[in-house]
Amino acid sequence: MAKAVQAELDRFDWGRLRCACGGSAEHVPDLFRRLLEAETHDELLGADLEGHLIDRGGLFEAAVPGVGVILAALAEPLPDAVREYLVTFLWHLVAGDAHPVEEAHGRTHLDRECQLRAREGLALILREAVSGERETAIDILELVDLDSDRVDHYRRYARKRKRRE
Repeated sequence: MAKAVQAELDRFDWGRLRCACGGSAEHVPDLFRRLLEAETHDELLGADLEGHLIDRGGLFEAAVPGVGVILAALAEPLPDAVREYLVTFLWHLVAGDAHPVEEAHGRTHLDRECQLRAREGLALILREAVSGERETAIDILELVDLDSDRVDHYRRYARKRKRRE
């Protein structure tokens, strides 16, 4: 596993964070490790983050550090299936809303926290917008980038590239 991913995983006390599966998020780093070791779509199935960081669009507090782990992973070479999964999952995190369980604990702004964290990796999202999961990355940009002109530019750029391919 890449050092930046491991450093990001080590940065947090996951056992103190709530998980969508009903307990602490102590097991989430292992899910990330399995996910990043996957090489095929089938291998991803056992490492799904759905139901841990987010449940039916409702964010849990483990989602915020999860965004940082995803960004660290996107900086590395990844199998296509893993990269696609991570970019799509990142979109779910930045598009989600706080789960009612989190709202009851006063964590009503998890959506903005995830968006702010994603903004820290703007360069990685821009890279995906031109060479990876283009449409999903641009959808992420719409939610996190403060520069709407840049979002429009990248959307036009992606359409041009798609026509050429």
